[in-house]
Amino acid sequence: MTYEEMKARIEAGNGFIAALDQSGGSTPKALRGYGVADAEWNGEDEMYRKIHEMRCRIIRSAAFTGERVVGAILFEKTMDGTVDGTPVPQALAAKEIVPFLKIDKGLEDEANGVQLMKPMPELDGLLARAKSLGVFGTKQRSVINAAHRQGIAAVVAQQVEIGRQVLAAGLMPILEPEYSIRSEGRAEGEAMLREAILTHLAQLPEGEQMMLKLSIPGERNAYRALIAHPKVLKVVALSGGYSREEACAELAKNEGMIASFSRALLDELRAHQADAEFDATLDTAIAAIHHASVEKVAA
Repeated sequence: MTYEEMKARIEAGNGFIAALDQSGGSTPKALRGYGVADAEWNGEDEMYRKIHEMRCRIIRSAAFTGERVVGAILFEKTMDGTVDGTPVPQALAAKEIVPFLKIDKGLEDEANGVQLMKPMPELDGLLARAKSLGVFGTKQRSVINAAHRQGIAAVVAQQVEIGRQVLAAGLMPILEPEYSIRSEGRAEGEAMLREAILTHLAQLPEGEQMMLKLSIPGERNAYRALIAHPKVLKVVALSGGYSREEACAELAKNEGMIASFSRALLDELRAHQADAEFDATLDTAIAAIHHASVEKVAA
């Protein structure tokens, strides 16, 4: 797929984006959930080999195709790896699934109710490598834990700054200022987040677009203005600690918002499952998330 073909698939949004980008400290937890105990690997290299095997199994699955999955977010080591000898981004593109890359290097300590992203001094080189491998876009995560106007403003400013760097490299950025769904004052904070993003979008040059990955809002259609904004290619939702059933039910209430789920997608997959059971389990999850992304519930 060309860049423009990938852009058109994401803009149409006839499905969801799979988040296959667990990294660092989240990888052991993801492996345990998959049924791989800590004792089954020794050291970081073996750990990442195990998680890569899981991701390859998902990508190979007959259930995992562009009919319902329009994109997939990869961890850097996954992007650099192969599926049966084919570079992962190319294997996804062959299934008409648009490849994205997680680029952030983790979070700073909390200040003003938020966690900013750690510095990314090697970002330009990473972006160039991603583009050469056929990656369409990137994703970067920071976290908001409180309705603190100054903190939220800092998160959005940093997200947009890195997003502009990604655009300059010829890739499409997904900004992910995750709002904790368990925090107090969430409705007020999500309104602050929306207004801060709108302010920055107004400053983008004509013709530039970004994507947004946001927590499913507490107030139905709270992000309608972002979804409709001409400088936003697509707004996708993270599951944010909800179960799959909860996440799908909440997502279905929000027009124009599609899923980009990780745990809610992978929750019932197990390493010991035979291929038929694995594929059927994955198919069930994909069907539910796809339905919530494209079939909305009237108010």
